[in-house]
Amino acid sequence: MEYYKDDFHWNPKAKVPLRIVIVGAGIAGLVAAIALRRSGHHVVVLEQSRELSEIGAGIQIAPNASRILGRLGLLSKVVEKANMLVNISLRRYADNQELGTAPLMPQVGKEYGAPCFVIHRADLQRILLESAIREKIEIRMRTKVTQTDPHFEARVKLDSGEWVNGDVLIAADGIKSTIRRQMAKRLKAEDQSIPTGDAAYRVVIPKERLEHDPRAKQLLDGDSGVRWMGPEGHIMAYPIQNNTLYNMVLLHPSKPGLENEESWTKTGNKKEMLDFYSDWNCLIHDLLSYAPEKEVMEWTLNSHSPLPSWVENKVVLVGDSCHPMLPYVAQGAAQAIEDAATLAVCFSLTPHVPLALDIYNQVRKPRGEAIQQSASTTRTALHLPDGPQQKTRDAAMARAAQGEKNPDLWADKAWQRFMWGTDVMKETLAVWEKRRGGEENGAVG
Repeated sequence: MEYYKDDFHWNPKAKVPLRIVIVGAGIAGLVAAIALRRSGHHVVVLEQSRELSEIGAGIQIAPNASRILGRLGLLSKVVEKANMLVNISLRRYADNQELGTAPLMPQVGKEYGAPCFVIHRADLQRILLESAIREKIEIRMRTKVTQTDPHFEARVKLDSGEWVNGDVLIAADGIKSTIRRQMAKRLKAEDQSIPTGDAAYRVVIPKERLEHDPRAKQLLDGDSGVRWMGPEGHIMAYPIQNNTLYNMVLLHPSKPGLENEESWTKTGNKKEMLDFYSDWNCLIHDLLSYAPEKEVMEWTLNSHSPLPSWVENKVVLVGDSCHPMLPYVAQGAAQAIEDAATLAVCFSLTPHVPLALDIYNQVRKPRGEAIQQSASTTRTALHLPDGPQQKTRDAAMARAAQGEKNPDLWADKAWQRFMWGTDVMKETLAVWEKRRGGEENGAVG
């Protein structure tokens, strides 16, 4: 495939097949299931919903995740459903002035050996589910986990009273993770939701609702994304599903009294959305007016206090259960995919569960939390009120094309190298080799 070049050599076959129980069939859970099954393990996925939802919106898959999808043989199918953007236009909220651009494809693909693209979450999840079924992974729907073993052995209790046992338990049960709450209590750590003060609207506009508007149609038919920045909010917008839908995520202050509400997406109020962005430029007004009335979705953006560890005995956290990602650097799905790939490498190297999970914790926890923190830093830069700081930011964004630091960390070249250039599978092998070398030299592992 064009822009996918890989020199990674790894034998995925596990020395000893394990029984691995995964709670949650989102992106983290399904990628982990596929990667571990390919390694020869027996995998059981427990998912509480009746069926995997077709709802959702656009997400970005950066090179650090697409190279993993390539190694799993999934990239070609995913790219068929994706849009590869050439750049993101960084613009002022009031007058639509372009402050700079962040180049994407093909430049990013050539630089990192893997593509960067956007895709509808439902399309990605469908491809993952189809792959899991082909791999004959056992997926149990309508299966709610109520608690894990009190000593964090690899077993969980279902609401039916049944206990499901394994050698390893992977908690991919999202931001409201039951297993994370139990682990935090065991570690004597606060499992505290941290409000950002922001909420987000999500709007997906069908082609037929905007094709009468030449400016809106140009955005839909194009191969660029737009990031508008303004006081207390910003908007990220780009085409998805082969330019048949225009995806918009709109950040704004959360409603008073709801800052601590940790909710899944719910129906938002279109009038309230239009009111908040009433001082923004007329192109935004027009786009938002085309949003289907009942399809404006909203959720509160909260993070979580870092835990001392993502591992306890034979239980490990992945995805939003341990590092809920705010959308400011577009790494939520990518970091979940990194978690899954790291675990697959770990359990191909050793059947010793404590050692494998310790290596996972060493590789993933510092990196995942650093990217979490960068999202908070980026939020501050994007939401500045008009004034001296905003003018300094805008000037810095204009100079970023000459190689200077971009205050928008998502678009900053140095931070991109950390986010997109890091290969967690190679890093996991390097940590393993270092551990083996230490043991051979008599060092404590």
